Amino acid sequence: MTPSRKPSPSNPASPPAGAGRVSQWKDRIRGSLGSLRGQLIVPYVLLTLLTAMIGTFIITRLVASSARERFLNQLHQAGGVAADRTVRQEQTHLQALRLMTFSDGVPQAFQAHDVEALVRFLWPLALNGGTEAVIALDSNGVEIVSLVRKPGTNEYERTQGSDFAGVALVDRALAGDSDSFGDKFVDILDTSYGLFLYTSAPVLQGDQRVGVLLVGTRVESLVNEVKALSLADIVLLSPSGALLSTTMPAMGPATDLDILELTPGQIDSVSREPLTRRFRMYGRDYEAEYAPWKVRGDPEGILGVVLASSFIVTAEATSRFGFSALFALGTVAMIVLGYRLAQSIAGPILRLRSMAQAVASGDLEQQSGLRRPDEIGDLAVAFDVMTERLQTRTAEAERLYGEAVDRNRQLAEMYERLQQAQMQLIQSEKLAAVGQLTAGIVHDVKNPLAVIKGMAEELLEDSNGRPDVHEAVQVIRDNASRANSIVTDLLKFARQSTPELVRRDLRETVEGALRLTGYLLRKGKIRLEQKLPARPVNITYDAQQIEQVLINLIQNAVQAMPQGGALHIQLASRHGGAEVRLRDSGTGIPAEVLPRIFDPFFTTKAEGQGTGMGLSVSYGIVSRHGGRIDVESQMNKGTTFTILLPERPPEGVGEKEAVA
Repeated sequence: MTPSRKPSPSNPASPPAGAGRVSQWKDRIRGSLGSLRGQLIVPYVLLTLLTAMIGTFIITRLVASSARERFLNQLHQAGGVAADRTVRQEQTHLQALRLMTFSDGVPQAFQAHDVEALVRFLWPLALNGGTEAVIALDSNGVEIVSLVRKPGTNEYERTQGSDFAGVALVDRALAGDSDSFGDKFVDILDTSYGLFLYTSAPVLQGDQRVGVLLVGTRVESLVNEVKALSLADIVLLSPSGALLSTTMPAMGPATDLDILELTPGQIDSVSREPLTRRFRMYGRDYEAEYAPWKVRGDPEGILGVVLASSFIVTAEATSRFGFSALFALGTVAMIVLGYRLAQSIAGPILRLRSMAQAVASGDLEQQSGLRRPDEIGDLAVAFDVMTERLQTRTAEAERLYGEAVDRNRQLAEMYERLQQAQMQLIQSEKLAAVGQLTAGIVHDVKNPLAVIKGMAEELLEDSNGRPDVHEAVQVIRDNASRANSIVTDLLKFARQSTPELVRRDLRETVEGALRLTGYLLRKGKIRLEQKLPARPVNITYDAQQIEQVLINLIQNAVQAMPQGGALHIQLASRHGGAEVRLRDSGTGIPAEVLPRIFDPFFTTKAEGQGTGMGLSVSYGIVSRHGGRIDVESQMNKGTTFTILLPERPPEGVGEKEAVA
């Protein structure tokens, strides 16, 4: 690795020269890929490479599929050879049993328990027939004598005295059982000499069963012979999936061969159809096919045939390399041809692109100068005509665009003022109508109500103890008081006073309203969350009237949360004024009545809890300040009132209005 140099003391912040060259190369590569040449050549190259890879893959898979098909056929054939060899071995056992049991002197030797006579009769037959084991049992299943050939020799070992009672193929032969194959039975026995495949037959002296003769072959010998015939390794498993014998070499610990065993789920699958497995052992890949090992139609275990699958991978790799080289040559030829074609197309188009960019930047004096008898030449001529027409139309478009922008701005301002004026006019008409009505009747109604209330109070003092009269008079007095309160509110509404406008801090008014309503909030179990700015919010307003608006809105919020809740109050400066936002978590206002909440005498409260004048009065106060009140509400989620006040009310706003 080349050591890096320290920055020069004269210019310690200068980047290394190598970094600048790398950055330049990156910029060139990005520019080439984004250019028309890159867009023509890169997809062409990628498509060519993709086609070559797909072709290589398909042909390779076809070759590999053919090799794999041959491999699977070999597996199936090896399984068939193994099954056939088992059948032939059983036939060999049957022939040996017939020859031994029907030989003269054998039944008599069984009956007499004559060991030497049995050895003299059975040993030559076993030796000539290649039998690996012969067991002579008496009528009680006790071993008279056994002859077991030593592996790789013609010598036989003799044993005596073992008890085979309880072994199925012995008991059935002694009991005289028979099946579709006769009175001969087959089973695998685990003896002191290893696993043997035994066939049993009864020995008869007349009609009397004097013993049982078993002829057997080592399972290991049978497996090795099957391997030689099938040219594949053999695995023999018990019905439970445990390994009984295999021709696979044990190159490591004995537990390495456990991979050949099957799980209960795999055993269940084998009972329905042959199972194919893939596994890796001793650094090589193998495939095995397992099928039930049946003797006389009965499953005695599971037989597996194993073959190394590495030759499939080798064949596939060889095919891939060959076809990849072939397709690579064709790909290079196609890329060269495509590059030449792209150059002849991209050159003139790139020239037109640079000219179009110049036109887009405002230079309308561009001329292509391309004269070709093809479509690109036609495009160049059309480009020249286009630039000439653009010169004349651009000036006209700029003039019209400027006029349209001015008119749109004027229309937007006029429309906004019209909407505001319309809303204020509607509300003002409502308030004026109520004010005129109130001015005409308030004095005439207030005096009679005072008389009624006074006389009701005198009657209460002179009711002479009559409960019914006392209760009736009390109802008259209470309703007169309520009517007097309504008339008083009307009188206040009719006397809409001119705001006393003074420039002051709106925070003080908000804090004052919160102090005056603090008891209501605590009594209603309302959690107050206030967010007031650290700096003063100075605007010109009537503090008493705005405080009245805030108190009214806080009281409405408390009444909207009968079970308690949260009230959020936020004050913030806005461009050209201030904003006060009150948000509660109450019952909310239905959407169908939301447009009417500022109408006089309209209320959603229960009877006796309000006159419907509070929001109307509040609306009038804020309007006289040149502001507005916005409201948003969702049922069962709460209501938000937003008061927007200007920094200074417009000229003429707040002047006292005469009441007729």
